[in-house]
Amino acid sequence: MNISLKTRRLLFALFTFTFCSITAYAQGIVTQARVGFDEFRADIPHGKIDTITYESKTVGDTRRALIYTPPGYSKNKKYPVLYLLHGIGGDEKEWYNGGSPQVILDNLYAQNKIVPMIVVLPNGRAIKDDRAIGNVMAPDKVQGFANFEKDLLTDLIPFIDNKYHVYADKDHRAVAGLSMGGGQSLNFGLGNLNVFSWVGAFSAAPNTKKPEDLIPDPDAVKNKLKLLWISCGSSDGLLLFSKRTHDYLVEKNVPHIYYIEPGVHNFKVWKNGLYMFSQLIFKSIDASTFPQYAYNEVGVPAPTNIPGVKYPEIFPDNTVFFRVKAPDAKTVQIDLLKKYTMSKDTGGYWTVTTDPVALGFHYYSLIIDGVAVVDPATQTYYGMGRMASGIDIPDPDGDFYTIKDVPHGEIRSVNYYSIITKAWRRANVYTPPGYDTQTDKRYPVLYLQHGSGEDETGWPTQGKMNFILDNLIAAKQATPMIVVMDRGYATDPTQPPATNARGISMAGNVFPDVLVKEVIPMVDAKFRTLADRDHRAMAGLSMGGFQTFQTTMTNLDKFAYVGGFSGAAFMQPGTDITKMYNGVFADANAFNQKVKVLYLSVGTIEPERMQTMVKGFHEALEKAGIKQVFYESPGTAHEWQSWRRSLNQFASLIFKN
Repeated sequence: MNISLKTRRLLFALFTFTFCSITAYAQGIVTQARVGFDEFRADIPHGKIDTITYESKTVGDTRRALIYTPPGYSKNKKYPVLYLLHGIGGDEKEWYNGGSPQVILDNLYAQNKIVPMIVVLPNGRAIKDDRAIGNVMAPDKVQGFANFEKDLLTDLIPFIDNKYHVYADKDHRAVAGLSMGGGQSLNFGLGNLNVFSWVGAFSAAPNTKKPEDLIPDPDAVKNKLKLLWISCGSSDGLLLFSKRTHDYLVEKNVPHIYYIEPGVHNFKVWKNGLYMFSQLIFKSIDASTFPQYAYNEVGVPAPTNIPGVKYPEIFPDNTVFFRVKAPDAKTVQIDLLKKYTMSKDTGGYWTVTTDPVALGFHYYSLIIDGVAVVDPATQTYYGMGRMASGIDIPDPDGDFYTIKDVPHGEIRSVNYYSIITKAWRRANVYTPPGYDTQTDKRYPVLYLQHGSGEDETGWPTQGKMNFILDNLIAAKQATPMIVVMDRGYATDPTQPPATNARGISMAGNVFPDVLVKEVIPMVDAKFRTLADRDHRAMAGLSMGGFQTFQTTMTNLDKFAYVGGFSGAAFMQPGTDITKMYNGVFADANAFNQKVKVLYLSVGTIEPERMQTMVKGFHEALEKAGIKQVFYESPGTAHEWQSWRRSLNQFASLIFKN
């Protein structure tokens, strides 16, 4: 038979299109979601999520569901459908409110990792009053979840098949859900192998049938199902229900993916379930790869743990697993940026896995039966106005503050009597490498202040300032210097406590006097300093930044370098900057000649009030012609990672010709 050249070309084009359509979604093993997988991106196409209504003969009423259509949804093509089910305490909006599935899917589309699909998020409580209110465990409401099987099969699926441009066959239809919805997915999917080819259960609840009832004919599942996915958090109290199903499937040689990750019964686990499951469905899939699906990312003890203690444990996605033994406690929480409720096991251990935690150092507390206490597994730090636990999330770019095989300076504790405060005080003093051997050498001095609720131990302990300086000096990026860290709270007992309009104590205001009149003379007398303004700097974080400006701007005869990290000057809206600090900024040329480095910084995700304050001051200085260095620390908030980065920059700029 002769085939024309035109026909051969057409057939080749069709073959190429078909081949490319299949291979476009070819992939290796899908791995655990990385940090940022669920963060909204403005720079990519977005799908659309709407509310729909459909007539339910099962319920005898009009019912609601959400529907997600992918980016570029077109009526000129057909799409597969994923039915995504919620938990017992939720409704059709639970995924939307707690899991942002549209964001996860949009991001995956942008990376060409999933097949374009429609996702339907129904209300799995098939009764007339299907609201998630009152006693969600009431018998009639629980029965509504069983009734939903008929509603799904005879009402919702036909409605979607008729209303939207979808493939109406089992190989293009998937069902998955969390908790109660995970149990429903197993019950409905495995009970209707002629309707679904893809089934996913995330932390399936006890409504799951017994395995022998769920899968009475293992061969039918092998032949008809393309993917059976079961996942759960390793610390989830419902794990046993997933495991019993998994064990039965292994016994009957039914291919499936069993994925256990660190976590409890929450959206962290469920969002990752959706992330991984959605990448596998509606594609060519190789069941021989299923045994390779295991959580292989090993957690490591936090560097802030007591030596030899395993928990808290940090995972590669910066989630943290906490474990605390408190057998007699009624409730235990971790208070770390936000509060996490822990779950108790039969051994009296309370556990929880957090959301991904921002890079750097963070204070935290255990809350046991309502009382905040330190975690006995970690080192303690003075912060939050008291002793607190701390955890340090490693920064891939944090090499600048890690201890290295370079010459090291020393932190010395100096006690001195303050005539102003009528009390003994303590300063921590960093002396650079070689200070004790090069006895004929004198050094410039940086006075470095902590923030509110902290003390003179903050910078060397939480801030790693000694390692930052050691590394800079070893790399010849900073001038060897002495660094003095004093307690920023000082009161004059002969004066009544000063308070602001809200009655908050402002007694710390006498600290500038203590620093200028007592600390500087004491340091110049005890250490080999270059005791002039050109060799003297002051910087601080937050409260310490405000104290820095309060001190230096009224004593420019003593300081030539000034730094404010997330703190600078209290400038009210409408303030004329040229009139602040007795007009120190009025003559820009004179100021610029006098102050060799003026440095300001703020984290990009700090509270809006702090960003507005620091940036507003920076812009006012700029408008007044005041030279400065302004740095925004990417992705950090009002915490130590912003300030470590700032010190690293500031120390490399000062005391240079």
